[in-house]
Amino acid sequence: MERYRRLNIKLTPQRLAILKHLEGNKAHPSADEIYKSVKKKYPTMSFATIYNTLEALKEKGNIRELKIDPAKKRYDPDMSPHHHIICTKCSSIFDVYKDFDIRLPEETAGGFKVSGKNIEFFGTCRKCK
Repeated sequence: MERYRRLNIKLTPQRLAILKHLEGNKAHPSADEIYKSVKKKYPTMSFATIYNTLEALKEKGNIRELKIDPAKKRYDPDMSPHHHIICTKCSSIFDVYKDFDIRLPEETAGGFKVSGKNIEFFGTCRKCK
């Protein structure tokens, strides 16, 4: 409970249920997937509560929003540095915990001071091969 208090958001029973769903979740769920799961315990919960909680967590730097799928946003509670590999058949997303020494040449950076990188790999997962 103490770790949730450090997130600096108002803690309601519904928000705690969302946080528990996200805790250790490696599936990179969408807001709709979280809603369907949490609604089982809280049938009166609205989708707006899910979305607003995810936005609050994102604004505070507690989750990462993935824009891999243009049809729906996915969320990653793992804030450690990592990249992703996405199955082109089933859309599963897996974490890649390796740093790749890729530097953008100055002439390509267009005057930007690069502060980070996020690499996405695509392929077919073991299940779909």
